[in-house]
Amino acid sequence: MTTSTVRTSGWRGGRTHRLYSVAVFIVLASVDNVAAVLVPPLYSPIARELAVRETAVGLVTAVSFLVAAVAAVAWAYAGDRTRRKPMLMIGTLVWAAGTSGTALAGSYAAFFAAQMIAAIGLGAVASVGFSVVSDLIAPKRRGLVMSFWGLSQGLGTLVGTLLAGVLGAADWRRPFLVLTAVGLVAAVAYLFTYDIRRGQSEPELAAIFAEGGDYGHRISRADLPGILARRTNVWLVMQGFTAQFVFGSLVWLPRLFQAKAQAAGHSEEISIVIGSLFATLFQLGGVLSIVGGLVGDRLQRRTPRGRAMVAAIGILGGIPFYVVLFFLPLHIDVPDTAGTGTVVAAVLASVVTEPTVTVSFAMALVALALTSANSPNWFALLADVNPPEHRGTVYSAGNLVNGVGRALGNGLVGVSFRALAAGFPPPLNYAVGLAAFQLFFVPTGAMYWLASRTSPRDLAEVRETLRARVAAETAPPGTTHGSTQGTTQGTRPGTSPGTPEQSGQDTRE
Repeated sequence: MTTSTVRTSGWRGGRTHRLYSVAVFIVLASVDNVAAVLVPPLYSPIARELAVRETAVGLVTAVSFLVAAVAAVAWAYAGDRTRRKPMLMIGTLVWAAGTSGTALAGSYAAFFAAQMIAAIGLGAVASVGFSVVSDLIAPKRRGLVMSFWGLSQGLGTLVGTLLAGVLGAADWRRPFLVLTAVGLVAAVAYLFTYDIRRGQSEPELAAIFAEGGDYGHRISRADLPGILARRTNVWLVMQGFTAQFVFGSLVWLPRLFQAKAQAAGHSEEISIVIGSLFATLFQLGGVLSIVGGLVGDRLQRRTPRGRAMVAAIGILGGIPFYVVLFFLPLHIDVPDTAGTGTVVAAVLASVVTEPTVTVSFAMALVALALTSANSPNWFALLADVNPPEHRGTVYSAGNLVNGVGRALGNGLVGVSFRALAAGFPPPLNYAVGLAAFQLFFVPTGAMYWLASRTSPRDLAEVRETLRARVAAETAPPGTTHGSTQGTTQGTRPGTSPGTPEQSGQDTRE
């Protein structure tokens, strides 16, 4: 253990500084998702200018998801071994450079390369950022704060879709230039965030920091088998593969609504605006992820299965509402000579004046409210069942599997749209394809249910290990305690000398 003074008064390390730091990371998680969804609403104009098919541009999106996920593993492992703040700043500058390169791309090859550079930088924001935020908040509030973390990502998707549709309808390069400027501002904001100590918010480690010490454990390659042996990690990571098939397909929602508008007789430019606005409007249900986080926190205090159960019910419950949304007609009365302001006003008015849009909005609100419960509880549970030095790496493993699933989902749904077009003309081919992909939520819900059965033991094991480490580090000289080295593998509740026996059902803080 190394010793150093931990400042918690005044600005540095105080409550205000921590709140500022959490806010910065939440905003940056949002910007991460803005960058990820800028391209899909602009498939048709980008493809036309670069002289390629829309599916070729869709391939760039799919590959970028995968590259970001692979890069996140390297960023996260390094972040679990060293200082995280400088890595986040570097990652932010890298994705900002890639985004600016996208705006300046004059060929498909340049566009592809710029998007890959941006994806590499985005990997740092997601994985290292999660590790930092999990240390900034206490376990009993993780569901709530992680709901804002997850909500910011949904908000980023919403803002990115809106930004692409409104700013990019006439010039697809403009949104990327705006996002580049945001990235540079974000890098400056990082300079003033609190460089939180690893594990500083864990109740079990409070004694170490109270004595002016530091939690010195860092991940090593020897820890990897233990991480993989933790059964809850397996379910939490693998559920993302099937879940992201669905979420990857949902980036085509603006295209579905665009096709509905074009089928109603509107021009492509007006239809892009309409599609982006409706997709943005219908994602407002994601705000209710806060409720999912609060419910997860509350139920987790009653049973250590709580968070996983909330996620399972939410994922499975949202399926029928999504399917109805896809097939509902879209009626909007707006002339093709209308400006953007007129289109926006017509779309907003249609929510209360057009019954089909009203019902569509209600379906989207409920569907997203249910499925959004997945996000905060996944983040919080991942932090709960892993010690501080493993969290970034485990998150990045989950993010990698998510990226593979999202890339495949995004790519395969495009192929399915083309295949379905032979028997179902647009927009029906999009509706049928998106509805079929909802089936992948079924195994996702099942894996969350399995995680609810394994998480009590894994959670208790991690807490027992942290207590054993503190007991060993703070014990008087000559006192013998159980091993505090390596991973939590093999350290079962009640087996560490000098620590109280911990029941798998005791999750109170």
